Amino acid sequence: MPLPEITVAAITETDGRFLLVEERINRRLVFNQPAGHVEHGESLLTAVIRETREETAWRFEPKSLIGVYLWRSPASGVTTMRFAFCGTVDDHQPEQALDDGIICTHWLSRTDLQEREQQLRSPLVMRCIEDYLTGQRQPITSVGHLDLQTAHSITAVTV
Repeated sequence: MPLPEITVAAITETDGRFLLVEERINRRLVFNQPAGHVEHGESLLTAVIRETREETAWRFEPKSLIGVYLWRSPASGVTTMRFAFCGTVDDHQPEQALDDGIICTHWLSRTDLQEREQQLRSPLVMRCIEDYLTGQRQPITSVGHLDLQTAHSITAVTV
């Protein structure tokens, strides 16, 4: 059984609205949190900061870990382990080009997301929002030194 892909996601809220990206995946427009794969040699925290900047042009400061989610796509069969962080954004660089595939960013409410449920990239998008809204948090120090190699070794034990 192949190891899951290790990804990170940023959940940030301002005035009841969450930062989301609209992206094109396999010719379909979907909504997702700023998220992406952890690169070789990169820590989870570095990855979520980098991915948020690349996809939204905002600087993300992680404050807490919301949760770790294991999900298998029924369409592709790919298993993903997502580390979702909540935090704040600042230093927006609107002139910055966004990552390939990213159409634009949106600030959407929970209701907006529920109305677009069929357009969410995966069920993880809404699950992370719900867990955030219920106050689920772990100290950021619990993942401060977890890099891709360590995450894969944990995955091998827990899968």
